[in-house]
Amino acid sequence: MAQKTPDEPLTLTVHSLPTPDRGDAERAAATRSGRWKMFLILLVCAAPVIASYFTYYVIRPEGRRNYGELIEAQPLLPALATTDAQGRPVPLTALKGQWLLLSVADSACDAACEKHLYLQRQLRETLGREKDRLDWVWLRTGAAELREPLRAATAAATVLHVGDAAALAQWLQPAPGQRLEDHLYVVDPMGHFMMRFPANIDPSRAKRDLDRLLRASSSWDKPGREN
Repeated sequence: MAQKTPDEPLTLTVHSLPTPDRGDAERAAATRSGRWKMFLILLVCAAPVIASYFTYYVIRPEGRRNYGELIEAQPLLPALATTDAQGRPVPLTALKGQWLLLSVADSACDAACEKHLYLQRQLRETLGREKDRLDWVWLRTGAAELREPLRAATAAATVLHVGDAAALAQWLQPAPGQRLEDHLYVVDPMGHFMMRFPANIDPSRAKRDLDRLLRASSSWDKPGREN
């Protein structure tokens, strides 16, 4: 009789699961890190613009009491060719980087023009230590030569001659029924035309608007332009 062999126990062989390639994991992590860094860089670059719009349209509790008219479209400084008081070419976009209190008038400068220039100077001076954050700008049109007394009176201003007055009027649009020369205009440091003061301006109410704008932007706007 044949000898019966004992039953052998059943054995299982466990194979290890495949592991992800380490290089793929590192590349995926590097990609995610790069995307976050790019997002942070874009956020930092956009912060002044975000702060500006957030201040104008969300935070400003006194916004409904502003004297100047806020401009909804806020068009940017156009790339117009201008010349300074010495006849040197200056692109209008070179004014970016500072708050601007701006007037427009013919180079002959009548009594209304002289009044605006005086008000611009006075409004800027009343800002005290903040005045270096605001530039007094006269954009002059027409072919008349700048009179010497007027040249001396505007020595502290930025005076630029604009040959294309029609293009200027497309950017700084006056209120209905008013001329371009009737207003003082406010431009923010990013170059947006954002406020227009009424004709026959009330200086004390205009000063309150300027104070609020400079105070609201103090966290991101500093005096002077970046080179």
